[in-house]
Amino acid sequence: MKLVLATRNQHKVAELSRILAAAGLDAEVVDASAYPSVPDVAETGATFAENALSKARAFAAATELPAVADDSGLCVDALNGMPGILSARWSGRNGDDQTNLELVLDQVADVPDDRRGAAFVCAAALVLPSGEERVVEGEIRGRLVRVPRGEGGFGYDPIFQPDGDTRTTAEMSAEEKDAISHRGRAFRALVPVIGELLG
Repeated sequence: MKLVLATRNQHKVAELSRILAAAGLDAEVVDASAYPSVPDVAETGATFAENALSKARAFAAATELPAVADDSGLCVDALNGMPGILSARWSGRNGDDQTNLELVLDQVADVPDDRRGAAFVCAAALVLPSGEERVVEGEIRGRLVRVPRGEGGFGYDPIFQPDGDTRTTAEMSAEEKDAISHRGRAFRALVPVIGELLG
């Protein structure tokens, strides 16, 4: 079984590959860089699910392979759920993780610890060349710490401490993070769908 994951982010490719392997699904996951003629899909949807579907549809149509795409972000309670779908572009520089993280910390600097709740949310979509589509979601609740901690992960991981843990997600091993992460939860929820539709 071959799947195209509509991303150039190798962290996501590795994560989906590990989760599929752990579930006993023999699948080769290739990323968007294997198809340079397919243009990047603008994330113009109003929700994570809309963005994930638009990317998966584009890659399924262009490659004639089953396509998986995700859209995810950090939803901060004190910022009314933002940056949300704008997480990767929060500082205006697409993909500048450090600047995005610093801006969020600045915006919640005066928020007391008991009101620093946040969630990582992920929608994952599977689109088949036949046009069949499924979307699942995963979420993990936690809080924002005041100072970044940890060398692992990426994005907002150094400032997100999951409920029930004393570490940030950047202080966890890849396997520990996969077990609880929003993307891990969404990808795991997609596994039975992949098994059912692609068997």
